Amino acid sequence: MEYPVESFTRAERERLKPHFTNLGRPVFALVNLPETVKGALFARYSRYPGTLRRLFLEEFGDDLPASVQGWDSREGARATALYDRIFVGYGDDSVAQLGGAHLACEWVSNVLTKILQRPRLAAYLEQSTRYIAYDTPLPQPPGGYRYYRDRELGPAYEAAMDQLFSIYSSSLPRVVAWADREFPAAEGEPAAARARAIKAKALDLLRGLLPAASLSHMGVFATGQTYEQLVMHLLAHPLPEAHEYGRMMLAELKSVIPSFLARVERPERGGRWISYLEQRERAARSWAARLGLEREPDADRGGPAVRLLHARGSEEDLLAALLFESGGCSERAIWEAVDRLDEEERAELLAEVVGERANRRHRPGRGFEAIGYRFEIVADYGAFRDLQRHRMLTVQWQALTPDLGAEVPEQVQLAGCGDPYRRALETSRREYERLGASGLGPAAAYALCLGYRIRFILDLNAREAMQLIELRSGREGHPSYRAVAREMHSQIAAVHPGVARAMSHVDRETEPRLERILAELRNS
Repeated sequence: MEYPVESFTRAERERLKPHFTNLGRPVFALVNLPETVKGALFARYSRYPGTLRRLFLEEFGDDLPASVQGWDSREGARATALYDRIFVGYGDDSVAQLGGAHLACEWVSNVLTKILQRPRLAAYLEQSTRYIAYDTPLPQPPGGYRYYRDRELGPAYEAAMDQLFSIYSSSLPRVVAWADREFPAAEGEPAAARARAIKAKALDLLRGLLPAASLSHMGVFATGQTYEQLVMHLLAHPLPEAHEYGRMMLAELKSVIPSFLARVERPERGGRWISYLEQRERAARSWAARLGLEREPDADRGGPAVRLLHARGSEEDLLAALLFESGGCSERAIWEAVDRLDEEERAELLAEVVGERANRRHRPGRGFEAIGYRFEIVADYGAFRDLQRHRMLTVQWQALTPDLGAEVPEQVQLAGCGDPYRRALETSRREYERLGASGLGPAAAYALCLGYRIRFILDLNAREAMQLIELRSGREGHPSYRAVAREMHSQIAAVHPGVARAMSHVDRETEPRLERILAELRNS
C-alpha cells in the first residue's frame, strides 16, 4: 500500500510533537490538547483539503502555548492493574466505555471509510466530496491523482483510475460554468458566498465520477470498547487495506489507551475473536453461493428504488408508548384506553403530545421508538455513503458491484458533460470486471464510480426515521439522497399517517436549486 508521507520543517516538527503520537504515518492520535480544540480540528477536517497536522499548523497551533511537553503515555500502575483485573480478568466490558481517544486515519479509500464506520457507537468525521475538489495531485511520493494505490492491482488499474480523474477534472470547470449561468445571482447576494455555492453544486453533480478508490481523511472519537471492536473488525476483514489500517490503529491506540486494547493481541482472547469473525464471514459467503444468491438475474434493468418491507406496530402502540411514562398503570391498560378513542381523538392526542416543533431538532418522546420500519433501498453509492453515516439505526449493505447500474445526472447532461461521464462509467465497469477476474475479490470495488448503485437495508424506529428523513430531505442536501428521504416519508404516510404528519420539517420541494446558497449566505 502506498500513501503520501508529509515533510515538516524542524520548527514545525517541534510544534507538532507534543500533540500527535507520530509525524510520519497516516494513523495517529491527538494528545495534550483541550477537548474543544480536538473537536474543532475534526469539525474543520471535512472542508479542509490537506492533512490534520497541516491544518493544526495553519489554523490552530498559534492559539496554543508553545511550551507544552511531550505526552506521557504511562497509565500508572494502579489504573493498569485495575483494568487488567476488571476488564481483562473479569471481562467487565462496561469499564472500557469510560475512556476514549481522538484518532485520525488519513489517506483511506472510500471503500475503507465504510468499513471503519460499520461499528456504530463512535463519532466519525470525513472529508466531503461537496467541499473538496479531487482535481489536484497528491504530494510526492506517490504523486498523481488522489486514489488508493497498491502494486497488486497492476498498471491497468492505475491507467483506468487516471482516466476517471482526468474526466472529473476536465468536467469540473464546464459544470461550474453551467451552474453559474443556470442559477443567476440574486440581488445583493455576496459574490464569495455564491461562488462557494456554485462550486459545491458542481462538485455534487460530479461526485458520481469519483471511484470508490478516492482517498479521504477521517477523524474518529470513540471509547476504548468501540476501538477494540473496530480493530478486530478490521483485522478480520478480507480487504488488505483494512488489515493495514487495523494494525496501524492498534499501534497508535496502544500508545494512548493500552489497557483498553490489551485483549486484542492475546491469542486466547482477541485471536479467537478475530478467527470467529473470519469464520462467520466465510460461512455466510458459502451459503449465499450454495443458495444461488450471489447475483439477481437482470438486476441492472432497475433504477433507484425505495421499498418498505415491513412496518412494526400500530399508531395505537405509538400512542400507548407516548403515554406510558406519564401514567401509573400497565401498558396494556393504557393501550385499551387508547383503543376506546375515536379517530379524531387519537389524532388530537398525537398532535398535542408531539407538540409544536419549531425546528427539526425538537423531537418527540421515546414513545416513537415503539414502532419501526424496514426499508430496502437501491441508490447510488454516493447517496448510500451519506445515509449510512446515521449511527443509531441498523444499516446492512451488499457489495458494491456494477450489477445495479448507474446513470448520468440530468444536470450533468445539460452541462454538456454527459458523454465523458458515460465513458467514465464504462471504464470503471471494465476495470472492476478485470480485477474480479484476476481473483482480487473485494478490491475490485475500488474501481467503481460512486455513481454505481448499491442495495442496502435501513431498519429504524419512528424516532430515528424522523431524524433521518427531516435531515436528509432538507433543501441543502444532495438530490439523490433527498429523493430517498422523500420516498421513505411517503411510504410511512401510507401505513402510519399520524407519524408522517408529525414529521413536520420534511422538505418535499423538487425544483432544481443551488443547494448550498442559504448556508453560505449565513456564513458570509
